[in-house]
Amino acid sequence: MDSPSDGVEPSAKVPGLFTTTHWSVVLAAGQEASPQSAEALEKLCGAYWYPLYVYVRRRGYGPEDAQDLTQQFFARFLEKGSFSLADPSRGRFRTFLLKSLQHFLADDWKRAHRAKRGGGTVELPLDGVVAEARYAAELTDTMTPERAYEERWALTLLEQVLGRMREDYARVGKARLFEALQDFLWGSDGSVSYAALAQDLATTEGALRVAVHRLREHYRDRLRAEVVQTVSSPGEVDAELRYLIGVISGAK
Repeated sequence: MDSPSDGVEPSAKVPGLFTTTHWSVVLAAGQEASPQSAEALEKLCGAYWYPLYVYVRRRGYGPEDAQDLTQQFFARFLEKGSFSLADPSRGRFRTFLLKSLQHFLADDWKRAHRAKRGGGTVELPLDGVVAEARYAAELTDTMTPERAYEERWALTLLEQVLGRMREDYARVGKARLFEALQDFLWGSDGSVSYAALAQDLATTEGALRVAVHRLREHYRDRLRAEVVQTVSSPGEVDAELRYLIGVISGAK
């Protein structure tokens, strides 16, 4: 394994902040029928389908209906010309997406053709077995649909951040280092000491602490970059970060 002290680290600075956002992806897809915009929107939907699935389940729908409804919602969402509500001035992207789903559920969807899983104009990773296992493990009976959606949205965003960091470290040959250090992102739980891990990685404790510091800096920048994509202006980033952290910690 490469030593943390060899100086090879992914850049902590994430370029292109606030150039391509979730809002811009949606607006571009609504304005032009290009393969690039369609692919970007489908990727976005694929990343964030589970919080919406959770919301539908908490509204009282069974697993099969929830999968069908979520699939059909995205099928309609991805159709050109269905972006009349896509207005960044309305606020955060997560709120827009939830309101769009609520509007869809309030519609008389039973009278419309309902796309079955795997059908329609979009294919999303709606694995019913996996989704239900996650749903059962994560949520409490007292959680409202809105609260469940917000919590799962925040956790999904963090999953996206960690996935991108994993790719960043792999790009410079540091995938194994990332896996070894990621538990230190939020502080050590005491199960593994710096000294023991440094010995395992054949480096010094000082070099390891520097590597952890760089990892946390990179995490903060990646987290901010991900949140930037979900708000309508850079000035909203800090408030959104505080809100999502509060959701995850249970403070709100």
